[in-house]
Formats: sequence, structure tokens, C-alpha cells
Amino acid sequence: MNWLKRRFGRKPELSPQRAERLAAWRALPSPRHDLHLDQSRCVVVDVETSGLDLSRDRLIAIGAVAVARGTVQLGDSLEIVLQQDKVSEKNNILIHGIGGTAQRAGVPPADALLAFLEYLGKDPLVAFHVAFDEPMIRRAMKAFLGLDFSHAWVDLAYVAPALYPRLARRHRSLDDWMGEFEIGNYARHNALADALSTAQLLLALRKRLDTHGSASFAGLKGLEHAQRRQSVFY
Repeated sequence: MNWLKRRFGRKPELSPQRAERLAAWRALPSPRHDLHLDQSRCVVVDVETSGLDLSRDRLIAIGAVAVARGTVQLGDSLEIVLQQDKVSEKNNILIHGIGGTAQRAGVPPADALLAFLEYLGKDPLVAFHVAFDEPMIRRAMKAFLGLDFSHAWVDLAYVAPALYPRLARRHRSLDDWMGEFEIGNYARHNALADALSTAQLLLALRKRLDTHGSASFAGLKGLEHAQRRQSVFY
């Protein structure tokens, strides 16, 4: 699939069933962002791609897990591989472990993205390094669904150092913060496993979030904005 042609070409034509599913998602009400984490649901997400080039590489897999009622909801999770016409390079496969057979046998991209939207609802998204995950998902949504995916995101790569400024200089990656809070990961660079570790990081920050009065999506977003303004390493 030529992603650039899809991106800049005409809007994709959806089947009536797909169009109906997309319309149903659009019609969902937006949740309040000022509710405490104990009273709301957010979705922690991670992606695997064919590379790191935001304008050229392809979305291969999405992993997501919900944080609701103040806990990680293992039963409320999603892991989906998007079907690929062209298998990613061997070195790339060695990173995420999604082989050629699995890539070719994945879910058709439009259906995979609709499944993600239906799982997500209108609840806000949380990630570590949103600047990568968000453009990859947004570009795929545009290419395969014709959807301008302007969704609410928060980036724990800014929230964590805002809460722990003394650790900020030596804690820059997800692995750094996982080590700090002794968070495990059953398959690093697997989308669902990394989403789960990011969700556990969110919960590890809860005590300080409560102290700051920021244990809501709106509070998280406020911390992110403040850290972005003073950040010197992003």
C-alpha cells in the first residue's frame, strides 16, 4: 500500500458497513476530563511501526489497555496487527517480533482502525512520547478511513519529570522510569506489553498526582503543558 499516495490522494471510499461504524463512533459523547482517575477511563496506547520516519514508515500494530476506576484493567485491552502488503525489513522485525507471516495475515487496516476506535470510544489517550505514537495513528486514520483524528492525548514523558524534577535529567526514556519504579515488562517493544508498562507508570505516579491535585486527565494535561514550557531536553 502506498501510504503517501493515500495520504495526499483522494479520500478513501468506505463500504456502507464501515461508514456506519465510523459514524457511530463519531456520534459518541465526549467524556469529562476533570473527573478523578478513580471515576474515569483513559486508554494507554503504544504502537509498533516499520521504522521511525513519521512521513514514510507504516503503522504495523497497536497495543492498548484501559486505566479505569484507578486500576489497570487487564480485561479491557486491545492488541491488533494491521495487514501489510509489504513486510517490514528484517532488522525492524527483530525489534518488535511481528514476523512476515503475521504482518500479511493481519486485520485489514480500515477494520483494524475501526476496532481501535470502537475500543477507545471518546476516552482520552495516554502514551510515553506522544510525538511518535500520535502522528502514526493519525496518519493511518486519514489514509484508511479519511478521518481527521484530533483526539485528546497526554504524554507521560513530560508528566513524570514534572512530578519528579530531580530525576528529570537522568530519566528520559520509558526504560529509565520503569527502572525507577521497578516496573516489569514481559516483552519490551511489543505494543501491548509497552502499553501495560506505561499504564503501570501512570499508576506509580498516582501519589504525587493526588498531592498536586492533578489526578485527572485535565490535571495530567496541565502538568504536561507546564513541563513543556520549561523543558530543556525535548
